[in-house]
Amino acid sequence: MTDTAIRAVRRARDLTSAALSGERRASGTRHPLAAAAMAVPPAVLLVVAFGGWHAVVIQASSVAGLMGR
Repeated sequence: MTDTAIRAVRRARDLTSAALSGERRASGTRHPLAAAAMAVPPAVLLVVAFGGWHAVVIQASSVAGLMGR
């Protein structure tokens, strides 16, 4: 529990000093399309390299089933 408090204090101090110095910090979020654009090419490369089309189809159908589609 004390670790959480220490991290919170350090983060508040960092954010305060960044705000006072005029630094602009990224919010840490990314648009879903940007994330997909970064994740899909390596995923396709791995699927092609290792021939995992069947595994991808099985996994996608499982996820679709969990989402209720």
